[in-house]
Amino acid sequence: MEQTMNRRAYNNSKNSATAIYSTPYLAAVVTFMLSLLLLPMLTRAQRLPVNRVGSSLPDSISWFPFAAFPAPVRLAVIAGDPTIKGPYVVRVKVPAGVKLLPHIHPEDRIYTILSGVFYIGLGTSFDDAKLMAFPPGAVFILPGNTPHFHWAKSGEYVSQVTATGPLGISYVNPADDPRNH
Repeated sequence: MEQTMNRRAYNNSKNSATAIYSTPYLAAVVTFMLSLLLLPMLTRAQRLPVNRVGSSLPDSISWFPFAAFPAPVRLAVIAGDPTIKGPYVVRVKVPAGVKLLPHIHPEDRIYTILSGVFYIGLGTSFDDAKLMAFPPGAVFILPGNTPHFHWAKSGEYVSQVTATGPLGISYVNPADDPRNH
């Protein structure tokens, strides 16, 4: 009798396990887990090293939220590693209407405008009368520790920033820093 109960318990657990393993749920879980394992490798693979020949095509760029920017703004690391000392290139995509309130970067920066109109103003308080507009193809040099602000006033823009890391950003008014919310 005990042997029969054990056999039934084994068969039931075997059937339950088979049902779980054959469901679309398991396939989704496995796919999700694999994507978590592969994501860091894919992200690193898209960053170009700065010490050898390489290239990047627009459709291979991955955009990510960046905690120091307002939620809809996206950042893409193109080359180098902005978290360490050394050269880097990032792109910043700012949707229409978004403002980046006065902040500073410790590093000298070279902005190249790729699309849209890039509005930037200098100073410690946001003042739209101080905004300067730069069209695609324009280059803007910003020395480190210069207080400035941005506004995607006339629509989305994409800028490319070339600098020597590590990348830093601090807001003139800490209450304006999205990391504090």
